[in-house]
Amino acid sequence: MFKKIIILFFSSAIFISCTTKTEKVDLNQNETSSNCRSFDEIKKDGKLRALIAYSSTSYFLYKGRPMGYEYELLERLAAHFDLELEVIVSEDLNSLLTELNKGTVDIVAYGLAVTTDRKKIAAFTDYLYLTKQVLVQRKPKNWRKLTLDNIKEQLVMDPIQLIDDTVSVRYSSSYFERLQNLSREIGGTIFVDTLKGKLATAEIIKMVADGEIKYTLADKNLAHINASYYPILDVSVPVSFSQRIAWAVHKNSKELLTKTNDWIEDEKKKSDYYVIYNKYFRNKRTFNRRVQSDFYSLSNNQISKYDDIIKENAKKLGWDWRLLASLVYQESRFDIDANSWTGAEGLMQLMPNTAKEMGLENSMEPIDNINAGSKYLRSIYDNFEEITDSVQRIKFTMAAYNSGYYHIKDARLLAKMNKLNPNVWDRNVNEMLLALSYPQNYNHPSINYGYVNGIEPYNYVDQIFERYDHYVNFIQKKKSANTH
Repeated sequence: MFKKIIILFFSSAIFISCTTKTEKVDLNQNETSSNCRSFDEIKKDGKLRALIAYSSTSYFLYKGRPMGYEYELLERLAAHFDLELEVIVSEDLNSLLTELNKGTVDIVAYGLAVTTDRKKIAAFTDYLYLTKQVLVQRKPKNWRKLTLDNIKEQLVMDPIQLIDDTVSVRYSSSYFERLQNLSREIGGTIFVDTLKGKLATAEIIKMVADGEIKYTLADKNLAHINASYYPILDVSVPVSFSQRIAWAVHKNSKELLTKTNDWIEDEKKKSDYYVIYNKYFRNKRTFNRRVQSDFYSLSNNQISKYDDIIKENAKKLGWDWRLLASLVYQESRFDIDANSWTGAEGLMQLMPNTAKEMGLENSMEPIDNINAGSKYLRSIYDNFEEITDSVQRIKFTMAAYNSGYYHIKDARLLAKMNKLNPNVWDRNVNEMLLALSYPQNYNHPSINYGYVNGIEPYNYVDQIFERYDHYVNFIQKKKSANTH
């Protein structure tokens, strides 16, 4: 099965913003229901529905490519199960387990600390990693001129110093639970400013760095990677023992839990598992380079430095500019110097003969290359005027751009011969393009243009639209959570 990834946004309207003394929160506010799919039902559907957070480590876009710790692991899990991955992006982290118990998702792929209260309402996988919670606080303004001892004198160095002070966290987080327990352990009141669920931990850390709030708690790995970008932060004070960080499934999803745990056990034996972790939580240099980039979705609304050219040409085509951007990424990864062994050059990888037909003199000039590539797309698009569905017509156009118009013509003819719809790409003509890789099909007397490596255009179209789904979700109007 060829993998696809479907991305959706789910936003819950439930949030609290207030200041309270630490009182026991009812984490069992949404009782476990029987609304979950069996593993057989998931397999029959062909999709694994995963709830994920849009954050600087879980899931984001960087230089046109979706990335993130949970996202990469989810891709591997879905591939292991031979399933498509349907990513549902939550905008309210206070409601993760609520949505799980509603049955809207199969798995919550977020760094959840396993706690006694949470285990009452969800089942947790084996831990992905261990970490501790630490206090996040600002150093004095002139900290660079002070000695280490002088800095420490002005900081909280022991949790007991938090008595009668205020710490800001999300109300349903493990940090909230920890503050409750800490307050009891030290025999004094710690006030809790409960924050909206749309705020990821990294965003709350930034609020401390910016002086908007005084303190927060964070997992040590998240705190340290973010402190590398905000050196004014101190994250040296632990407030917990080690905790297990895991994903959650419905309490009735026993087979999914068992199979996911088996997968985790196998993954931990592979070096890639630890490479992925280090990429997002230990490599400070790449983290800082990423968050400073103009092409990082949490800090900017750009896909590439060629966005303006792409927008202009997409308007002429009548396409969403993000779809054309996805095609350009597929061709060259926005590398103007890209060239292939076949002689294709530039951002849109035009062959020399095609470039000449489109009037392109210099393939290495971004404006000229994108203009010529878009002109070629338009000429192909016009050849499919009998296809009335605009999305299907675009898919045919892309496939022809990749493999040649006449191979697509053969595939449509083969579709007719097999009583499939020649005007529908998905599960019709795309399957026939795969069939044209076999002699019994490309040697048929009615087929005029012979063999084609059908898997290439098949994946080409799927991958462009999959990436486009990411672009639609993240590259739109400016987000209020425009932080790292």
